[in-house]
Amino acid sequence: MASFKCMGFTRKFESRAAQPPTDVRDAFAGYAGRAAHMSADQLRRFLVEEQGESAATVADAEWIVKALRSRHRSSVPAHPGIGFDDFFHYLFSDDLNPSIGSQVHQDMNCPLSHYYIYTSHNSYLTGNQLSSDCSDVPIINALRRGVRVIELDMWPNSTKDNVDILHGRTLTSPVEMIKCLRSIKEFAFHSSPYPVVITLEDHLTPDLQAKVAEMVIQTFGDILYYPESDSLDELHSPEALKNRVIISTKPPKEYLESKKGGKGSNDEACKTDVADLKALSISDDKDKHEQNADDQDEEESDDDDVDDDGVRRNAAPEYRHIITIHAGKPKGSLRQALKVDPCKVRRLSLSEEQLEKAAESHGPDLVRFTQKNILRVYPKGTRFNSSNYNPLLGWIHGAQMVAFNMQGHGKSLWLMQGLFRANGGCGYVKKPDYMMNIGPNGEVFNPEASLPVKTTLKVKIYMGDGWSMDFEQTHFDAYSPPDFYAKIKLVGAPADTQKKKTKIIKDDWTPLWDEEFSFPLTLPELALLRIEVREYDMSAKDAFAGQTCLPIWELKQGIRTVPLYDRKGKRYRSVRLLMRFRFV
Repeated sequence: MASFKCMGFTRKFESRAAQPPTDVRDAFAGYAGRAAHMSADQLRRFLVEEQGESAATVADAEWIVKALRSRHRSSVPAHPGIGFDDFFHYLFSDDLNPSIGSQVHQDMNCPLSHYYIYTSHNSYLTGNQLSSDCSDVPIINALRRGVRVIELDMWPNSTKDNVDILHGRTLTSPVEMIKCLRSIKEFAFHSSPYPVVITLEDHLTPDLQAKVAEMVIQTFGDILYYPESDSLDELHSPEALKNRVIISTKPPKEYLESKKGGKGSNDEACKTDVADLKALSISDDKDKHEQNADDQDEEESDDDDVDDDGVRRNAAPEYRHIITIHAGKPKGSLRQALKVDPCKVRRLSLSEEQLEKAAESHGPDLVRFTQKNILRVYPKGTRFNSSNYNPLLGWIHGAQMVAFNMQGHGKSLWLMQGLFRANGGCGYVKKPDYMMNIGPNGEVFNPEASLPVKTTLKVKIYMGDGWSMDFEQTHFDAYSPPDFYAKIKLVGAPADTQKKKTKIIKDDWTPLWDEEFSFPLTLPELALLRIEVREYDMSAKDAFAGQTCLPIWELKQGIRTVPLYDRKGKRYRSVRLLMRFRFV
């Protein structure tokens, strides 16, 4: 127990041990009976019946018992089972009793278009979009966190003889491209063996394009994948591209024009359509300044094929050869932009504002496009402070690459981090089956359709612990222990989005809320549970005390440990919640 003296009086800072909630005591008594210890077989029954682990064996339970025994100083416990304190420790241990799995468990043999892919925007920036440094450090950090798509904006250096990475037409300082490529190679598979996609924004001359091709080939060697043919009719799977790097960018215009009506299939459906491959620009109503800002952020610019003197450039064949996923931006009608070519795949890029407008009038067309092709969504150009947007609109319309400013922070980024905790955190999450289905009359999933409730998630938040170990005694309140409460929000389809809040627990480092909330769900496969703990302050803004975001479809049933993270998504060492999840 610590104390704090101020102006002649003393307030106590009590740091007592966490007290188990009633449900935990009842669970132990229900399976151990009147005995003081629970056997391995009784623990197995608890795992099967209460925790939903139907495949749990006695051997699994014995492994847990052995792990719990290792906590004791005595090498030979007095009883072969586990006591109540061990049982409570087990339930409140993220290592032994996590809320979501840590292994890849989804089918990884479908085309890349069937997956949401962890995607970063302007991956090289250390801070804001206008004046921060460019560096390979943010790229390394992103890859360590499981990001699978890295964006590089390529510009000629000051002497026009090499390639720099920077946010063009801003005050950002450059970093050499070769440094970024070498760091990508070193850290590409640090957290996941599944493919890394490098999206290139190209502002180079043919000579420098050829230099880029040489750098890419020499840096990545055998781990670089590119197709033998000019374009793919179907994307490969994450499993087939394990430990490989692939390039996505806009092919040079002359190359596309030379293909039109030239060599290739005689089938009219397979002839190259320049407008389709260039991919179209949706006109919108934003003012000229904002449009210019957005243009800086797009992966491809209108004048990529023209040099400073307005002279049309010839394409570098080596550069064309390394491009696996052909990209483009929209130019023309929206319906034409979303046209699906049965004989080739491509990537289309839309700003968050363009996506909003497309979703209003062409929701099913977006879904149909993304069943075969890649849709990338990027932040609008006025997000100078590296903020982000709600990713759910992109995901519910099938967008695989919802690109985020990973150097930022905030609730939108928490959602992104939450989705990609799924499937073992490998950076690829399979889209729901209904996103890929095609009906007998060609119909696809309609994001605007009114749907019935599929299931109801019951969330019980018991308690929290660990703040007294991770924070100074006076961090939240200079005179007394903190007053914690929790906000619980279900984020998903509009019909599913709702929020709840617990009561405030006064003066307690280990708050016991013991409250349950119900969340009816129409699309549980696209729902995320966002939890934020705050410390109540009647005279100032409530203090942040931790957050997490969990994919609903990955939640393990029963009483589970939920670790909390700081504002940027770094996990706290000790802070965690004890919760229960049930689907009814």
